[in-house]
Amino acid sequence: MSKAREFIDFWIENSVHAVEQYRTMGASQDAAELARRLVEAARGQGLSESDLQAEIGDIAAYISDQLKAVNRAESERRKPT
Repeated sequence: MSKAREFIDFWIENSVHAVEQYRTMGASQDAAELARRLVEAARGQGLSESDLQAEIGDIAAYISDQLKAVNRAESERRKPT
């Protein structure tokens, strides 16, 4: 696994979260903003935006897909059994 991929996976796990119940203040759901934050954090680790794109393609689209997945999982978790 590349350094860029490891960083992306770590950052996604720690920075992309489901929207909180009742729309209280919480995790950002703006993929463009999260993409900007990911690129900024990656630069601090010596990774370029093109390093990230080589791993995941369009950064905002990838984050959008991740947001959909965590929100879907949270919705499933909240369903009464």
